[in-house]
Amino acid sequence: MKQGFEEGFLWGGAISCSQAEGGFRDGGKGVSTQDLRYLDPSWDREQVEAKHHGSPFSTQEFEQALQDMDTTYYPNRRGIDFYHHYKEDIALFAEMGMKIFRTSICWSRIFPNGDDAQPNAQGIAYYRSMFEECKKYGIKIFATMLHYDIPVQLVLKYGGWKSRKTIDFYLRYAKVLFEEYGDLVDFWLPFNEFNAGRFAPWDGVCLIPDQEENLNQAVFQCLHHQFLASARAVALCHQMLPGAKIGGMIARFTTYPATCKPQDALQALQDDQYANWFYTDIMARGRYPAYMDRYFDRFHICIEKEPGDDEILRNGTVDFLSFSYYFSQVSTSDQGWEKTAGNLIMANKNPYLETSEWGWQMDPIGLRVTLNQMYDRYGLPLFVAENGLGTTDILQQDGTVHDAYRIDYLRSHIEQMKQAVIDGVELIGYTMWGIIDVVSCGPLTMDKRYGVIYVDLDNGGKGSGKRYRKDSFYWYKKCIASNGEDLE
Repeated sequence: MKQGFEEGFLWGGAISCSQAEGGFRDGGKGVSTQDLRYLDPSWDREQVEAKHHGSPFSTQEFEQALQDMDTTYYPNRRGIDFYHHYKEDIALFAEMGMKIFRTSICWSRIFPNGDDAQPNAQGIAYYRSMFEECKKYGIKIFATMLHYDIPVQLVLKYGGWKSRKTIDFYLRYAKVLFEEYGDLVDFWLPFNEFNAGRFAPWDGVCLIPDQEENLNQAVFQCLHHQFLASARAVALCHQMLPGAKIGGMIARFTTYPATCKPQDALQALQDDQYANWFYTDIMARGRYPAYMDRYFDRFHICIEKEPGDDEILRNGTVDFLSFSYYFSQVSTSDQGWEKTAGNLIMANKNPYLETSEWGWQMDPIGLRVTLNQMYDRYGLPLFVAENGLGTTDILQQDGTVHDAYRIDYLRSHIEQMKQAVIDGVELIGYTMWGIIDVVSCGPLTMDKRYGVIYVDLDNGGKGSGKRYRKDSFYWYKKCIASNGEDLE
């Protein structure tokens, strides 16, 4: 029986290009869909959360953002300026002993408009330099090929993922990545959090809800095109880079029945199918699951397929599965159940769990449950691609940040990962989110911090930009050095 993490377990950290890079128009970069998301830095917490959870991306917001090329109200255009500071940041990762770095590649840096005939040489050079910097320290690379952001011109000219043409543009992009970075990247991920399209349409499938007569139909048609793009990318990767590892990812919404009522048990089963398994079933098994037929009929969804689509899905199954895990929820037929916040969604609250400052329920055991469920269902190697605590951190005058709460969070989740490994789960790595403070994806603020490295910037992008090691930096360094054995 296994006693803990195997030798060679990949401890690391994750960021995304849109939340970290900045360099909005530097190096020939085109405008990305994530560059258009708006935040007024004068908003208080309540206003920020109201925008995040209650106001979907609108046509008015879209058109205004296209006119406004400033960075003041668009945090993703600033990020943490990783674009210009990657060498010093990667040096900090190396100091920590990181084994792997998960980051995304910005499509609009490689093809500024998405449909360009030739890739942008400056963009290609940037990622090669950044990846080579990682390799200099012996850090492996987990490259996300698309982390929500596509070139905005693809939306303007073709309707984004509503068009099958976008599949071809994505494959052209993927081919360039495999050609240029096949010698540097250790793990490939075609899409971040595949199920985001249903819960955050602008992020996941670049849809503006107020433009759609039947949003459900539009979302699932876009998802079909993404499934095809992913499957074709997997097949292309296997063809061009024999032996390479390319996987799939969802935002995992772990759920329990709220009570032992049969109705709640059935609701938990269906919530799991519709929010989680649908996506991983297609990526891992290569076909649409039968249980979705009833769902599609209920919501009048008709997926438009072309001859050969089913074969593409069958031939493009992934080598491993990964997921983000931040919280769990309960499933119930009771419409009046108390709600709380969660990644991408508002969730039914579990009265047995504590919540974070932002209302996300903290459930380490749920991570063990998830790992066992996914491995039992698919038998594929698993990777925890995101997990972490977003909260307020205070930078002390002496440059320290005392974040014992983050250490407690990481410790409790890593302990449960270890138990899952002892259970028999094949777990290959863990990249905590975000290893360095970045713009938080949901609220678009800097004050919701995840990193073990503090970045001195506020919600308006003001500050020195200096990096500081938090207490959790030293704790995670010790965890990595002991391969997860020293968690004190």
